Amino acid sequence: MSARRVAIGMCCGFSARTPEARLKSKAGFYKASTNYLCFVFTIREVPHAKDLRHQSLQPRPTQHRLVAHLVSTRSKETSEFEFGLIVAWNAFSRWVVRCMAAAGVPDLTITDVLILHHVNHRARNKKLADICFVLNYEDTHVVAYSLKKLVAADLVLAEKLGKEVLYAPTKHGEAMIAKYREVREECLIGSLDAEMNEDIGNVARTLRSMSGLYDQAARAATSL
Repeated sequence: MSARRVAIGMCCGFSARTPEARLKSKAGFYKASTNYLCFVFTIREVPHAKDLRHQSLQPRPTQHRLVAHLVSTRSKETSEFEFGLIVAWNAFSRWVVRCMAAAGVPDLTITDVLILHHVNHRARNKKLADICFVLNYEDTHVVAYSLKKLVAADLVLAEKLGKEVLYAPTKHGEAMIAKYREVREECLIGSLDAEMNEDIGNVARTLRSMSGLYDQAARAATSL
């Protein structure tokens, strides 16, 4: 759709005004003399509203902000993915911690909240090694310290079975997780567009594939 041509053109006529004036404006200027008045306006092309909306929907050039020095000609998209991953992870961490605080437990870190949810998952007792494996934590000491905090907060129960220690949520822990779900439904899911569900599923599959790729690359880098 072409732009609209907005023009007033030129208008001449007589004026009864006697003082001579010269005025300027953004559109143009007019000169008024004793008997003659002349308007001169610039002619501009103004795009239609539909054109403006169409232009706003056009994809902008990809900008590799944080990792510009790592951009590869083989895969520029990976750099953009990594930048988006960093921003998304920080936003997700902030959301999880504040959602848990709104549920009634304000003093937990992102690691504490993730471990609490996993311990509650499928109502099965979990071992330390299993928690580290599923959540992909390499440092077991970080997970062990978090479990110790959760036990002290009466959110997780530790039960020794032979040489193993199994962890399960307490009644208080289950109640806080249920409250977390309510806050999540109200603040996050309630504002989510249902049409995005398919895209979110595709992103989840991409993240799982990329996590395996990063793990393999980490093993390769360790052997260098």
